[in-house]
This record gives sequence, C-alpha cells and structure tokens, in this order.
Amino acid sequence: MERVKAMQRNATAARDADSYRPELVADEEPRYLRRQKPVEIRRKKFTGRGWPFYRRVLVVSIAGVVGMTAAYYGAQFLLYSPSMLLLKPDQIELTGNHIVSREAVLQQFVHDRNRSVLRVPLESRRGQLEQIPWVESASVQRILPNRLRIELTERTPVAFVRNGNELALIDAHGVILDRPHGEELHFPIVTGVSEEVPRDQREKRMQAYEEFIKAIDLVRSGSSDRVSEIDLSNPKDLRVVMTGLANPSDSQAVTIHFGSGEFTGKFKMLIDNFSQWQANAGRVQSIDLQYSRQVVVNPDTSPGTAVARKK
Repeated sequence: MERVKAMQRNATAARDADSYRPELVADEEPRYLRRQKPVEIRRKKFTGRGWPFYRRVLVVSIAGVVGMTAAYYGAQFLLYSPSMLLLKPDQIELTGNHIVSREAVLQQFVHDRNRSVLRVPLESRRGQLEQIPWVESASVQRILPNRLRIELTERTPVAFVRNGNELALIDAHGVILDRPHGEELHFPIVTGVSEEVPRDQREKRMQAYEEFIKAIDLVRSGSSDRVSEIDLSNPKDLRVVMTGLANPSDSQAVTIHFGSGEFTGKFKMLIDNFSQWQANAGRVQSIDLQYSRQVVVNPDTSPGTAVARKK
C-alpha cells in the first residue's frame, strides 16, 4: 500500500511539473501577443451582378442594334423607293377650288417632283398656298404611298372696290382680289379701302360695311340690293348711295350719311319717313342721319337745308 501511494504522488508531481514548464508557457503566449496574419477577404466579381443580368443586357443591346439597322434601311426605302415618289401631277388631289386654277396650285409643288411624299414639307407648302390671294386657308395631307391631298377654302368677296381705274373685289377681311373672268357678280362698290390703306384698317372698315348690310336687310329684306356705293373713308360716317327708299321700284339715287353705328334704327326711320320728307322737300339729294335728335334733308334742286325733328 505504501508503495502504491508513493507511486501516485510521484505521478501527480510529474503532471504538475509538466504544466508549469517554461517551454509550454512560451508556446501559449503567441496566441495572445503576436500580431495575427490578416484574413484575406475575397470580393465577388462584377459587383455582385450575376450572369443573368449581363445576359439580359446583351440581349437588349443586340435587339437595339437590329432595330436601328431595320429602321435605317426602312427609312431609306421610304425616302428613296420609286413607289413613294411624286412623279405625276395627277398624284395630287385638289378640292375646294372654284376661282383658283389647278395650275396655280401645282406650281407650288414643282420642287417636289421626283421626291418621296415623305420629304414634302407640308407646312411650308400650306403657307405658300395661302399666299395665293384667293386662298383663305389650305390643308395639305400625305396619302401613302405616293399621293398628296389638298383642300382649299377660297375667299368670299362681298363688294367691288375701286382699284385705280378698275374695279376689283374685296372680302370681309379687307383682302383685295382680282376679278375672275366669266363670273357674274353683283355687289355694291366700296371706296376708302384701297391698297394704300393698311390691311388692319381695311378689315375694320369692311366690318362696318358688313354690319350695315346685315342691319338694312334685317329691317327690309333685299335692301342691300338697292345699295350702289358705300364710302368707308371716314370711320365716323358711313356714307351710302342707294335707291328704292320710297318703294322698291323707285330709281331715285339718294346719298345717306349713317354715322358710325345704330344702323338698324336709323334705316327703319329712313324708310318710314322718306316719303314724307320727299313730299316736303321735293326731290331729295341727300339725308344726314348722323345726329341723334335731328335729320337733315337736302333737296336736289336747292342748297338749302330742311330740318325735321325726330318724333
């Protein structure tokens, strides 16, 4: 027994001595004191985007190139293909022209011959057509593959105008027009709207003309047919020469000063009282209706003036 216990004590002492040996302690220190080797971090390639993403980009790029190529050759076909060219005058359809000749319209498209209809500058050609005096508005459309359609709205004349020694026509906007050959037109003659008058002033004066014509026809239908001449030179006094005041068959021409407005009331007063004024004054040369409270009647055979109070 004593021997066994002695052997156990020796074994325990040997273990304790081994646990405190210097070389073992030295081996443990580097685990805590030595600088550790940096750990290598492996980065993912392509910033984390995988092959499916780049495959989609490749497909889209290829599709874009194919699309642009197809568009290029398609455009070349549309712009230069013989089936798209404007070759003959009968490829241009024209409607709405009565006074404007077809030749005058086709002349605006001379530079488009042998050119694709897609290369015709529609807005530019529309502007050129509207420079033709008789054209009020125009539209130009492409009809594929190789046709053009033109629709014109011509100006409507409302009066004759003295243009030098000749009579021209004028519309409600003050545009002076050449008289068409072979057309039978019946209008009053207007003065004071010659080409020397600015366009905006001519238009304002023609508006007064239109207002007057509508007013007298409203009072008595067909009265505008009895108007022979209207002087628009003074915006404050519309001066009119007309017949048929006593009755529609009366051919006596009388000059009436209508002022600048209230044409309906003034004309009604005129036709209601003209017979009486003529009976009192004899043959009437002119009547002045400019004043609100009196009418000035000038006899044809005397320079005197008779004044009739408005009732």
